[in-house]
Amino acid sequence: MDILTKKDFLADASVEKLQAWCAGNGLPAFRARQIVGWLREKLVFEPEKMGNLPVSLRRELADFFHAPASRVAEKVAASDGTVKLRILLADGESVETVLIPTPDRLTFCLSTQVGCPVGCRFCASGEFGLTRNLRCGEILEEFLLSAREAGRKPDNVVFMGIGEGLLNFDEFARALEILSAPAPDGFGFAPRRITVSTSGFVPGMLRFAGLKKEYNLAVSLHAVDDATRAVLIPDPLRYPVKEILAAADSYRDASGRQYTIEYTLVAGVNDSPEAARALGKMASEHHAKINLIPLNRARGDFRRPDRRTIESFEKEVAATGARVTRRAERGLKRGAACGQLRSESLTKGQRDE
Repeated sequence: MDILTKKDFLADASVEKLQAWCAGNGLPAFRARQIVGWLREKLVFEPEKMGNLPVSLRRELADFFHAPASRVAEKVAASDGTVKLRILLADGESVETVLIPTPDRLTFCLSTQVGCPVGCRFCASGEFGLTRNLRCGEILEEFLLSAREAGRKPDNVVFMGIGEGLLNFDEFARALEILSAPAPDGFGFAPRRITVSTSGFVPGMLRFAGLKKEYNLAVSLHAVDDATRAVLIPDPLRYPVKEILAAADSYRDASGRQYTIEYTLVAGVNDSPEAARALGKMASEHHAKINLIPLNRARGDFRRPDRRTIESFEKEVAATGARVTRRAERGLKRGAACGQLRSESLTKGQRDE
């Protein structure tokens, strides 16, 4: 971690901070706004590419800041335009981000931690546990690297990649603030265009409610009762369903935003008609939406339900009157599930040692 703590990140620098830095280096204050213009408007975070700055200033910026600390190490593209990136960090660790285009919008799916401490038994993100939290600047570098790949800013940003962001609350909340702050200090995203996913970490959900911002909240519940949830999620960070829903309700009341219950369908575990009816009833009682996610097999012995079971489950939920959608299947084959590219790279590294 020493390499990361020695310097601040240029990607998360504010106008005020840069003005102070310029003043300390005998530079005029307008240089700070030029630098921020490159970061927030032109999405450029390498000093050598900031063409209206003196060469000497570009060198000073590169020496003083991480600018950047990350790079794209691997890219997997699908025929439908979906692109998954494995981003290599300064300390040799990596995370993943996904660029998801549809006819009317572009979405970035970003990570918040290196690895994941929750360890959902069907998910590759937690296969090797938690290595460390991402710093705010690293989260924003993910965003900027993705924008470079896409050639533009996205329409929406979702934090559904590797990690439980609410366990990295301070750095993550700061990244959210910069993404949603107006120019020049932020990227100007309306909070309603940003979605935060959680595995149901109740203390973090309550802190998140305390922000009183109109971000979207997605709760990865995956079960309607605690016994079934225990099959899918191990003990240390698993909270009771009742407590998770109460925290989600608190967020809804504080933000004024309806939340989404994310429900990964796993064959023989949570895909029965009884579970579907209970899920629909639960969502209606809590004024929540439901997003069904047929399992992308990543690890363990868990299987994806067959097409007929998935369709039947969705119909049973809809029959309760609950609002339900099914996540669109993307074109990625290799590394389709969250965390798989990183998992493959770590496994390969172990074999090479």
